[in-house]
Amino acid sequence: MNKKDIINALSKKTGLTKSKASDALNAVTDTIAAGLKKNEKVTLIGFGTFDVVKRKARTGRNPSTGEKMKIKASNSPRFKAGKALKDTVNKKK
Repeated sequence: MNKKDIINALSKKTGLTKSKASDALNAVTDTIAAGLKKNEKVTLIGFGTFDVVKRKARTGRNPSTGEKMKIKASNSPRFKAGKALKDTVNKKK
């Protein structure tokens, strides 16, 4: 499923036009990204939690040449599925 598929599903479930459904989806993803940029935890009860993990600087290896290289410290977004989402995915048909 891609963004276009989600927009189509939103449009069918809510009765919104595809344009309005696209705007709604973009607003949600932009809001989550803005929260993560501020280092805030974003929790959607029943779905999951988005947060930011700080990765330390480390030494890695270039796979093609085998040379050691420094990898800078960075922030990485993370998603942890909530119980309701896990239960939905694991339900037997």
